[in-house]
Amino acid sequence: MTTATEISNRIIEAVMAQKLAPGSRLGEQQLAMLFDCSRTIVREALTRLATRGIVTVSARRGWYVIEPSQDEAREAFEARRVIELGLLHQLKVVDKTALRQLKSHLQREKAALAGTDVGMRSFLLGDFHVCLAECLGNSLLADTLRDFTARTTLIAMLYQSSHDAAQSCADHVRIVDALEAGDIARAEALMSEHIGTVQSALRLQASSDPLAGLRDALAPVRKSPAQATSPARARKPRAAKSSPSPASDPDAPADASTYLGALL
Repeated sequence: MTTATEISNRIIEAVMAQKLAPGSRLGEQQLAMLFDCSRTIVREALTRLATRGIVTVSARRGWYVIEPSQDEAREAFEARRVIELGLLHQLKVVDKTALRQLKSHLQREKAALAGTDVGMRSFLLGDFHVCLAECLGNSLLADTLRDFTARTTLIAMLYQSSHDAAQSCADHVRIVDALEAGDIARAEALMSEHIGTVQSALRLQASSDPLAGLRDALAPVRKSPAQATSPARARKPRAAKSSPSPASDPDAPADASTYLGALL
């Protein structure tokens, strides 16, 4: 029977692969059917993820993947910066075994970039930071970074990151090259630059205007001069058109929970 740990790990992996979006509903019954286990085990897994800041629960609505606020986004990147730079700062030397593991991970990243599996690419780019902590011998920080990396993946999805995957991979290559050369200070500086670049690619609003999103959505639509001045268009009434139901429209997006099995 599937354990709570296995379920929570699968959900984390799905988040890092960008297969579970912020706000996705995680139904206890659907997960129990998917993993062939009891709802008690599912609830235990989701409770663990809630403690780790990956999911949240509402008494009336159920379990959902978190939707980080802008403040939470900044805090997550600050936490990653402290952990990862601190990990490198105290480093004296990187052994050959660790370098081989890191280079093997980079090869997988490059292969994923050349392929079509976007989920694998996203997972590997985030997992590099976890792999680095593991290779440097700190499993506790690796577990912590896994959670923060999952959260920053959700943040990138929520705030429409424009960061390029190829650039991330290139940054990782430069960091490993610096470690191999024994230049720990340069590796630390490159990591700081990398995290800053990823964070700056987020479309976070500078102000704390609570109506900013609604204001942008309801801004006047730009029209071409012909559309704006055409009297025929102004007089012609628009026929009422009923929206197709999700059941009848094959292109309509389904609720995230309806294809949870496919995502996990």
